[in-house]
Amino acid sequence: MSEQGVIAQTKTPLTVESLAAHLADCGLSAGQTVLVHSAMSKIGWIAGGPEAVILALLQVLGPQGTLMMPAHTASNTDPANWQNPPVPPDWIPVIRAQSPAYNPATTPTREMGVIAELFRTWPGVMRSAHPIGSFAALGPNAPTLTADHRLEDMFGDSSPLGKLYAMDGYVLLLGVGHGNNTSLHLAESRATWPGKHTIHEGTAMLVNGVRQWVDFEMLHWHDDDFEVIGAFHEGEQGYQPRMIGNATVRFFRQRPIVDFAVQWMQQNRDFTRTGTS
Repeated sequence: MSEQGVIAQTKTPLTVESLAAHLADCGLSAGQTVLVHSAMSKIGWIAGGPEAVILALLQVLGPQGTLMMPAHTASNTDPANWQNPPVPPDWIPVIRAQSPAYNPATTPTREMGVIAELFRTWPGVMRSAHPIGSFAALGPNAPTLTADHRLEDMFGDSSPLGKLYAMDGYVLLLGVGHGNNTSLHLAESRATWPGKHTIHEGTAMLVNGVRQWVDFEMLHWHDDDFEVIGAFHEGEQGYQPRMIGNATVRFFRQRPIVDFAVQWMQQNRDFTRTGTS
């Protein structure tokens, strides 16, 4: 949506202080460890833009809280698998050979939104080493969350998602739904269902300081049922989302929905029957 469109849909501009008050009303509080997924355009016009959102989050969490956001780089994958859009076959070897290696300090996010992209560059933020599915974090728990993010375990127990689960942390969906809830990928890594399988992937990364194209196997992730899973879980819990500006907001502990999603996937997914690849 254009900025003019956002202004037209906004009754009163949001500010750092009003955002902080709204976030606190949703349950955010000092000392928590929180993973935030966001869509700036859905919130409404904000004085200070994405910077104001981050300042408000940090204000409520305080110095003992930890803020985490996705910093994924889906463009640093095997171009042979690209569909949106695909590239000509003769481009594939060029992309594999010439794409810059993932660098936590400089590699931009892709399709994570302006809030997450700004947060990646925020002073003091740490970023995990996964060349495709990294996360950025700031606060006392950031070193633990971002450490040892293994290539073959992008969203599993050793990932920042798994470590957030171990900490009994929280998730904030700010203007996005459960389709963007990456914690459900942690459930995928734990669940079993007919048709679960890995795929061949590749990425440009530094190996002992040298840029290499690295091939590896990873779980074939699916998010088509995430909105359904989220709706069923909210129904069971009697959960009612809140509003901040124009944005629907969901704030919840991560563990219960991950545990619910594991059971739901094991009972309902069958990609051998549905033909989903």
